Amino acid sequence: MIGKTILILGGGVGGIAAANRLRQRLPSPHRVIVVEKRAKFVFTPSLLWVMTGQRRSGQIIKDLHNLLFPGIEIVHAEIMEIDVEKQKARTETGYLDYDFLVIALGAELAPEKIPGFDVSALTPYDLEGAAGLLNALERFEGGRVAVLVSSTPYKCPAAPYETALLLEDFLRKRGIRDRCQVNIFTPEKLPMGVAGPAMGKAVVGILADKNIGFHPELTLAEIDPGGKELKFTNHEPVPFDLLAGIPPHRAPLAIRTTPLPDESGWIPVDKYTLQTGKENVFAIGDVTVITLSNGMALPKAGVFAEGQGLIVADRIIEKIRGETPRAKFDGLGFCWIETGGRSAGFASGEFYNEPDPDVGLPRTGKVWHWGKILFERYWLGQGMGRTALRFVLNFGGRVLGVPVSLPR
Repeated sequence: MIGKTILILGGGVGGIAAANRLRQRLPSPHRVIVVEKRAKFVFTPSLLWVMTGQRRSGQIIKDLHNLLFPGIEIVHAEIMEIDVEKQKARTETGYLDYDFLVIALGAELAPEKIPGFDVSALTPYDLEGAAGLLNALERFEGGRVAVLVSSTPYKCPAAPYETALLLEDFLRKRGIRDRCQVNIFTPEKLPMGVAGPAMGKAVVGILADKNIGFHPELTLAEIDPGGKELKFTNHEPVPFDLLAGIPPHRAPLAIRTTPLPDESGWIPVDKYTLQTGKENVFAIGDVTVITLSNGMALPKAGVFAEGQGLIVADRIIEKIRGETPRAKFDGLGFCWIETGGRSAGFASGEFYNEPDPDVGLPRTGKVWHWGKILFERYWLGQGMGRTALRFVLNFGGRVLGVPVSLPR
């Protein structure tokens, strides 16, 4: 048997899912190579718990090789260039040829695109920022707390709203909530807009119940670090004392220098097969743009990256076996919204539904907070198998009447 080489660029959720499925179902003559510059995997959904002191940084980090099946080759290097015509990628350490390419490089944070962001804001979207926010919150004695969405698109549409709710809860537990104002400023019309206006209004209602101000449709121009002000093109300056900011996102440089992205800056793919415009080149997760039937884009979220990774792996396996590829990504997804007090909201639905995604309204309760803990344990390999996780989520879904579909 002549083996094929499957090259996976990126060791995040989608890359891990694809690599493990491929290694599990392909015999050893076929090579599965994961290129990831970081040796450590960070479970990013738990960064908000680092921000509030419910987790230490070391608790949400895992060595990448411990999350990948034996027989998967790992190259710890940065991707410098991708040549889709010659079917090779250049890393810091040399060239890698491939028969199939899976691009799972995600989205990178670009705070430098907003003047003043770096020196004014702490972001819950990375370990350093989350830990910095915890330190700032522990020393904070009251004032104006701002949660800022600088631009769209960004990873995990629920995260800014979870950030505000968890900040509010933290301040309340410290006994200084009455001395604090908590507000969200965003260019979005409603939270999680792709899920529909009912979802957005439900989230705004949850914020209002906690006396968190929601300020939509604002275009950020810059941040004044000296005056501690947010400056918008369509609104008067807004002062702040503590700023939690979500910086602009963009595709990694190695992607931006290829012909793969479109005018959005992301890689367009077939929404069912995840194939790019190049044969045997697939892209999954945050680095992609998938336009839904209502003209909006599929959210950038880990649950979609994982499901897409499994589908791409299955399609590659079918092609290697000489079969007609039949695996298709169905657009099913779900997410948690941490609301504080060890409670969470949960929503799921069919994002490929036409003419608009069919996403149920968030149901809240402590059971969903525990569901997220189990999801974390599953991903960090702490004893929660996939079958057990599916059972827990399905059971909770039946109790609360929320359909849940975990990628198989």
